[in-house]
Amino acid sequence: MPLEDYKELVGSVAGIATVGQMFSGVQCGVASNEPNGNTFHSTVCFSVPVQVFVPSTVIQSSKFICRDIVKQGSTKNIAVMPFLGGTAMSVLMLEYSAMLQDPVMTNVNIAGLVLNVMYTMCYYFYASDKGALLTQTLKAFAFVVALLGYAKWEEPSLVEFRFGVIVTAIMMLLIASPLFSLGEVIRTKSTAMLPFPLILSGTIVTFLWLLYGIIINNSLIQLQNVVGLTLCAIQLSLFVIYPSKPKAAKKKQ
Repeated sequence: MPLEDYKELVGSVAGIATVGQMFSGVQCGVASNEPNGNTFHSTVCFSVPVQVFVPSTVIQSSKFICRDIVKQGSTKNIAVMPFLGGTAMSVLMLEYSAMLQDPVMTNVNIAGLVLNVMYTMCYYFYASDKGALLTQTLKAFAFVVALLGYAKWEEPSLVEFRFGVIVTAIMMLLIASPLFSLGEVIRTKSTAMLPFPLILSGTIVTFLWLLYGIIINNSLIQLQNVVGLTLCAIQLSLFVIYPSKPKAAKKKQ
């Protein structure tokens, strides 16, 4: 039986799994306590199915970043870019889904857009410098409008491929950026900061989207998810190389 016969099944499973992962935090991060009592937050890894880029940050004990913002009553040490980036990419991927006339991708990216708007509103409510936040939001808005304008201006016979290349290039930069922060894991020789369940589920969901890209014969979707799957594999390999607790902590125990 050809793979095309499984298109609806694979697409439905991938879509449901993706939306479910959105509600479980999607992207992993680091919240590390320094000796001086300060806390820093930095993005470390994406366990995101890259077919819909929905960045949010899971900090201590894999909590939602919005829950952490509410708990501390401010957005101190928490960047807004994951939210704005997630919203922008959801809009762009929604446009690309419309070009492909793919209802599965469309529904998933609608869910991603709604969630990211909600996350951004939460961030705005607790932000102390709302002026700077609005400036960043306007820049992101202008960037998205410019790309959407290009999509409407480009020749219909070329726009699907060219817009897909642009979105893929942006996505490659976003999903590769966390690799620069993996030094923290190597420095501490510990994977305690990485949520294994989210990374494992991200691997599975990304594989499903890769399979879906193969079924619909879309090379750009395949490329996006090959890179995403590779990133997930790198993260999983860290659990084999390093223990869940740093050696120093084990000695103290």
